[in-house]
Amino acid sequence: MKIGIVKEQADARVSVVPDLVRQLTAAGNEFLFEPGCGHLANFSDQLYFDAGATEKSRREVLSSCDILISIYPPALEDMASMKANALLISQFQPYFSLEKVNEVAEHKLSAISLDMIPRITIAQSMDVLSSMASIAGYKAVLMAAGYLPRYFPMLTTAAGSIPPARVLIIGAGVAGLQAIATARRLGAIVEASDTRAAAKEEVQSLGAKFIEVEGAKDDKSAGGYAVEQTEEFKQKQKALLAERAAAADVIITTAQVRGKAAPRIISREMVDQMKPGSVIIDLASSTGGNCEMSKDKETVIYNGVTIIGDSDLAATVPQHASQLFSKNVQNFLKVCLKEKELELDLNNEILKSAVVVYEGQVLYK
Repeated sequence: MKIGIVKEQADARVSVVPDLVRQLTAAGNEFLFEPGCGHLANFSDQLYFDAGATEKSRREVLSSCDILISIYPPALEDMASMKANALLISQFQPYFSLEKVNEVAEHKLSAISLDMIPRITIAQSMDVLSSMASIAGYKAVLMAAGYLPRYFPMLTTAAGSIPPARVLIIGAGVAGLQAIATARRLGAIVEASDTRAAAKEEVQSLGAKFIEVEGAKDDKSAGGYAVEQTEEFKQKQKALLAERAAAADVIITTAQVRGKAAPRIISREMVDQMKPGSVIIDLASSTGGNCEMSKDKETVIYNGVTIIGDSDLAATVPQHASQLFSKNVQNFLKVCLKEKELELDLNNEILKSAVVVYEGQVLYK
């Protein structure tokens, strides 16, 4: 089996690190890579050579490999260079757009979308969304600390005492919990809100206060994702969070509903009440944002408040992000790569969700 990677088009990460290459080649597979594919993540070409990989031009990798692994789907012209029935393993996010999925089908390829792997116990080690969200939550706090013109911890000095910063986390999933832990390590007072009842205990275990809004709809069949809430609940949430936002030095928002626009939680009026110099990091900006003024991939200054929209902060920690992504891929390949042969058993609980195109036929619904 020929497995390949090429340089990501606009990302410092690489989908497969040399440690996984070594395992794949030791098992009898051939691994092809485009030179420089891992440079931005600090994985040199020599490390890939030492792991048993073969260097090829981008076009040669694309036209030769049976399996191409990438962080995000390759461009249309790259797909056109691939041989029929080759398999793409990437993050297609079909619940936002079917455009890339349809392109795969048009070129008679197969596609596995890693972001569609179900959040079940046996698939936890393959969950790229959780791996990347953990990094994003960590980096969001560090970014906020860099922009905030105040200290995070309480300090007592000869010149007087400095109170600790107040951090409000909205959404206590993987990203939110890591943000809580990081902010607490930096000495901040942390509060967090989430619609899922199960999040309360996790938030409190990290030393943060849980902001509970009564009447939340908690769908246990949603696989750990938040679900759309009623208008009545949204109004209650808005009123309660408005008080907390006014007192906060930093707000980090992570709330997303799978397949829908991110819930609008922080309004312009709420930002108007925040202290000058405060910071908002919106990790849901790519799907519309939790803050009314957020703009994806942009930093906005509004009424003295810095609002940063970035849903892909994991890419700013490319070395460890690449290692975690590659480990997720390694665990996933155990399901479909057997004795150097690709087996896409569509009755398998994991594969039936993750395979979005099979030999040119779109399976995602």
